[in-house]
Amino acid sequence: MIMALNIHSIRLGINRCYVIQDRGCIMIDGGPPNSEHAIENWFQSIPIRPEEIQLIVLTHGHADHVGAARGAKRITSAEIAIHEYDRDLLESGTLAWPTAVTIWGHVVRAAMTPFKAMLRFPEVQADLVLRDEGRSLDNYGIAGRVIHTPGHTMGSVSVLLETGDAFVGCLAHNNLPFRFNPGLPIFAEDMDRLRDSWAKLLDQGARTIYPGHGDPFSADIIRKALML
Repeated sequence: MIMALNIHSIRLGINRCYVIQDRGCIMIDGGPPNSEHAIENWFQSIPIRPEEIQLIVLTHGHADHVGAARGAKRITSAEIAIHEYDRDLLESGTLAWPTAVTIWGHVVRAAMTPFKAMLRFPEVQADLVLRDEGRSLDNYGIAGRVIHTPGHTMGSVSVLLETGDAFVGCLAHNNLPFRFNPGLPIFAEDMDRLRDSWAKLLDQGARTIYPGHGDPFSADIIRKALML
């Protein structure tokens, strides 16, 4: 049976999580700590039962993206996938503080420091450890693949669908307090690798970008920022 692709999103504080529904269903990111109740309510508002989610892809190991992963797993019974380079952050509940790469990034980082204690989260074991070669999502009923896109963290991954929809976590930012408009992130571990990751995504057909913070936007904005 052929189904139309559906993309559902929820705003959890300053974060965005997504559910992709095709022949199967997956979830992108687990949300910040203490988001479990909001996630449960979300599933009551969309035409997808929690148990239909087969996989939760964590775009990277920062607390605002994995903080509610254990709760999301409990709600859905889905497998949790994370890249091997960020696996320890998830499984140890380690709070990693991002590196600022812009002046505004340094301002935001300083402003966020008093709230570090609120980002502590319970550890959870990964069910699927992703490698550098990426992974097809065909077995989960999704026409697309997970691509290793290091730069924000060394274990950052993106989900690129055959439609050109790309779910990139913090490879881009598009809302306050990070940016006033869509573009490259203000935090990254390695901006050169991040730019290379973007070139790979664009070369492989990324057209519409779904960031972990903010609304979707055209890939042409990133292409212009990179002067490609």
